[in-house]
Amino acid sequence: MHSDPISDYLTRIRNAQMARHKVVEIPASNLKKELTKILFDQGYILNYKFVDEGHQGSIKIALRYDAKSRRPAITEIKRHSKPGLRRYAGADGLPRVLNGLGVSIISTNKGLMTDKEARRLNVGGEILCTVY
Repeated sequence: MHSDPISDYLTRIRNAQMARHKVVEIPASNLKKELTKILFDQGYILNYKFVDEGHQGSIKIALRYDAKSRRPAITEIKRHSKPGLRRYAGADGLPRVLNGLGVSIISTNKGLMTDKEARRLNVGGEILCTVY
C-alpha cells in the first residue's frame, strides 16, 4: 500500500528511464490514466496501453528516448503537491516551467490539464507535478 500513488507513478517512470527500459508497467487508477494521456499529448512518452486484468488493471507506458544520444525525453519529472503539504494556485499564480518549455500538470475542478490550458480557461487548482 502506497500512501502517495502519484509519487509512486512518477518514481516508476524516473527509475525505468534511468535503467533505460523501453516499457514500464504501473498499477492503474483514473488519475494515473489522465496523467498518462497528458504526458502522451505533450510528447514525453512514446505510447501507452491500458490493460484491464485483475482487480485494478495496469498501464503499460512505452518510454521515449532520443534516437541519436539515447537520452530520455523526460529530463526531470518532479512532484510538487504532496499529501502532507498540498500546493494550490489560482490561474494567475500557476508556475511556468523553464519559461514555457516544460509543463505543470494541474488538478482542477474541470479535470487534469496542463498549466497552459488552465491559464487559457482561467482556472486554478492543485499543482501535481512538473515535467520537462
